[in-house]
Amino acid sequence: MPDPRFSVSDSGFLLDGKPLQIRCGEVHAPRVPREYWRHRLQLVRAMGLNAVCAYLFWNLHEPEPGQFVWTGQADAAEFCRAAQDVGLWVILRPGPYACAEWEMGGLPWWLLKDRDVQLRTRDPKFLEPARRYLREVGRVLAPLQVTRGGPILMVQVENEYGFYGKDAEYMGEIRQALLGAGFDVPLFACNPVQHLRDGYRDDLLPVVNFGSDPAGAFAALRAVRPTGPLMCGEFYPGWFDTWGSPHHTGNSERYLADLKTMLDAGASFSIYMAHGGTTFGLWSGADRPFKPDTSSYDYDAPISEAGWTTSKFDATRELMSRYTAPSEWIPEPPQRNPVMTFAPTAVTECAPLFENLPEAIEDDRPRTMEQYDQGFGCILYRTTLPPGPAATLEAVAVHDFGFVYLDGQRIGVMDRRTRHFSILLPERMKPSRLDILVEAMGRVNFGVEVHDRKGLHRPVKFGGNELTGWHVFRFPIDDAQRASLRYDDRRTTGPAFWKCDIVLDESADTFLDMRPWGKGVAWVNGHCLGRFWNIGPTQTMYVPGPWLKKGANAFVIFDLLGPQQPVLAGLDRPILDQLSPELDFAPARRPKATLALDGVEPVHAGEFAPGSDAQSVTFRTPARGRFACIESLDAHDGKPFAAVAELDLLDESGNPISHERWTIAYVDSEELSAEDGSAENAIDGQVATFWHTRWSDSRPDHPHALVIDLGESRVVSGFRYVPRQGGDRVAGRIKRYRFYVGDELIKR
Repeated sequence: MPDPRFSVSDSGFLLDGKPLQIRCGEVHAPRVPREYWRHRLQLVRAMGLNAVCAYLFWNLHEPEPGQFVWTGQADAAEFCRAAQDVGLWVILRPGPYACAEWEMGGLPWWLLKDRDVQLRTRDPKFLEPARRYLREVGRVLAPLQVTRGGPILMVQVENEYGFYGKDAEYMGEIRQALLGAGFDVPLFACNPVQHLRDGYRDDLLPVVNFGSDPAGAFAALRAVRPTGPLMCGEFYPGWFDTWGSPHHTGNSERYLADLKTMLDAGASFSIYMAHGGTTFGLWSGADRPFKPDTSSYDYDAPISEAGWTTSKFDATRELMSRYTAPSEWIPEPPQRNPVMTFAPTAVTECAPLFENLPEAIEDDRPRTMEQYDQGFGCILYRTTLPPGPAATLEAVAVHDFGFVYLDGQRIGVMDRRTRHFSILLPERMKPSRLDILVEAMGRVNFGVEVHDRKGLHRPVKFGGNELTGWHVFRFPIDDAQRASLRYDDRRTTGPAFWKCDIVLDESADTFLDMRPWGKGVAWVNGHCLGRFWNIGPTQTMYVPGPWLKKGANAFVIFDLLGPQQPVLAGLDRPILDQLSPELDFAPARRPKATLALDGVEPVHAGEFAPGSDAQSVTFRTPARGRFACIESLDAHDGKPFAAVAELDLLDESGNPISHERWTIAYVDSEELSAEDGSAENAIDGQVATFWHTRWSDSRPDHPHALVIDLGESRVVSGFRYVPRQGGDRVAGRIKRYRFYVGDELIKR
């Protein structure tokens, strides 16, 4: 049998027997209009890269069990062929789990219809559908492997599984499913530095994901695998945005320095993202515990959301030109696609949601959206309250926002971000109609919290008594439902669909100005542009030129809050960094609290080792409490700052406790102006983000304290601390600390 064209040796990758340094950039086909795929891939090639990394999203390709889609935005084979045409190899990442700030990490929502399913495990309820999906992936994409003349060099098995679990047999099952699907190129697994050993297998090439400190990351990789290629599976030039938090930008100087380090070492890498694009439709996910992601996936990548070259692109291209072989060449970038504006246009036709209800489902007790065979959109729960005094309405949970109405008047909002699931309802002199309109945003895409069922979580109680006798109305806001709406020219202040035709003289890219609107979803000519929310930081929606036409264009806006002015305009540039917290229906990110540690004994006190390695601590005696507090007494560099990349708590068995019910109860200081150093970053599962005390306008000294509310009293046997990542000079790495667990660590 002849040697394969592409192979893995003890020292690196080989192509036709010669060393190959993979210089890759990530681009997700569904986040780019199909008409622009070639343009974006040409930009990747013009940046000096020789490969593109491509995720597949299972839920996009199998929207219903056994019904597969490989057309339009889901035509992954055509994307791979386009990459080959412009001179790029392909690194395929088929899942079944992806993450990528995508709805449920790419897992299909219909898996959650089974109440007992255990995702990303050997549970047959998960593994059998996953095998079926991977067989279909092989049918479509295995013919495009390099072994058969195609561009696919390698295929990834799962994604960052080490963060989720340690079951190497599960990874073996997914590996075997890909082999059985016809993939014969090298298979690999990627993990962040702290989880390289979790789920590790000798028969999968390990690569490491990081945003800084390549020398430290590759040393960790060598400790796991002494020989073989050095590769960074995800190298972060920027970061994604979540609603209500500052827009993220990457440190270009550090990014370029780290990229140069990898080039000098002969290491391979994939820039995540080379081009982020837009999470069109309802596919944007949510960070944990619950921070929903914006539809803009600009990522501060070298190629902007709209496909524009940036200073980061130019600097990357120049750096790459110094490392290309004499036989290689870097083409000129293609021209920027044209951009247009259009004048503000009044939106006059309106279809109030409460006047367009579908047929009701009668149910004794409310169930989650999945139990009503619905995956996306909104769902309305309705019942009748008897006359009586004011009392509290409460649910176990609401995923994600519950707009509460009494006889058509909005009383308040149940908010998953703050776990505010109770509302005081006023006195009623007669029977009153209770409506809870629940909006489902993207499902959590990271950690065990991917088991994210939408809607009301029962029991739902009023005045301490469970409510029964419900009517449930499904609002998936899909094409069929939008086509059934009845519009007129009346104005409304409640949740409604708005539409208008805008006549254009040309078709070119534009940015829809959403600042006059509240919160919801937008479509143009049947294409879903994604979600908008006036709290920012994103205040525009990217509209690709190919989705517009000369003449009349149909715009539809679904607004849950109601616009300040029902007006649409097209801008010539995006607004990605404008926060408006005063417009949030949750007036504060967290309730005001004061620290109450006087007289409280810590359950543990100690000193962290220097460096970026994760460190686990086991208490001498497990402790019980609703709150956990880490108190930083000083830092290794002697500066007044504290920072935490990630903090996990361990249960009685030493396993991480789910972050599902967690919120930040108190923090003494956090940087929110010059960067996103918010305390929530310490519990989001992402080691590239971090809590950092204030530094831009004031620099309070130690001690610093961060308190987590677990949502209920739990037994805690220890914790796991991940320092701020980066080289040896990063600030905020804690030295001496005290740790507390208890029910009364704060006062409100």
